[in-house]
Amino acid sequence: MRVDFTKMHGLGNDFVILDGRKEALPVLDAVTAAAIADRRKGIGCDQLILLENCDQGDADFRMRIFNSDGGEVEACGNAARAVALLHGVSTKVLTDGGVISLEPTDGGATVDMGEPRFDWQSIPLDYAMDTASMPVSWGPLRNPIAVNVGNPHVVFFVGDTDAIDLGNIGPEIEHDPLFPERVNVNLATVQSKERIKLNVWERGAGLTRACGTGACATAVGAMRRGLVERKVMVELPGGALQIKWTDDNRILMSGPATESFRGSFEWSDYADGE
Repeated sequence: MRVDFTKMHGLGNDFVILDGRKEALPVLDAVTAAAIADRRKGIGCDQLILLENCDQGDADFRMRIFNSDGGEVEACGNAARAVALLHGVSTKVLTDGGVISLEPTDGGATVDMGEPRFDWQSIPLDYAMDTASMPVSWGPLRNPIAVNVGNPHVVFFVGDTDAIDLGNIGPEIEHDPLFPERVNVNLATVQSKERIKLNVWERGAGLTRACGTGACATAVGAMRRGLVERKVMVELPGGALQIKWTDDNRILMSGPATESFRGSFEWSDYADGE
């Protein structure tokens, strides 16, 4: 079966998007997803996005998200902006992290990512603790804040994000037994009341040029601690995202998305993972 795809990115965080809404696609498993995402033998991407029809009344369609290791995850803010741009009109989309609202803009989108969750069961953590200042540490990193914004994050506020080797310590934190579903790791430096600098180790994908949910989690974490205003720019290696935490407890993320190219492939070329 020959399958069309669209390659897109949000601030350098790139996606292969498969649209199964008009014609159902074969079952996508972790092996096939990882093979398509492979940058040497496949098409190459940070995340593979699958769009499907759904029968949930408050959503127009479903978005499934597979990291480059083949694991399926709950949310991806950058991919949501890419899907908004591809879809072209306002819509509501079902993800495993909940229903999100997409509003395409000129060259990008605003995404209503929903409400943050701070209770330890929702992160989830292996045992109860204060998620506003967790009494744990890994090397020089200590007392993070934990938040679920559709997927789990820990955020460390440090003096200089570039002074810490996140590529080395990120995997250790991601796979710590404290996080039964693993975790995304954020290193943030508050530069002013309106700006945060951020580096992210993304669960199942590694160091990334941009992470939309990481920007949301970090901004809300900084707001919860009173470090920034309720509207802030988050500067990632790939560029900046605007994050707003509304008075009615919604997280709004705004930023660019770009279509790179379109193509097609034979499903059987990747279905066996070779």
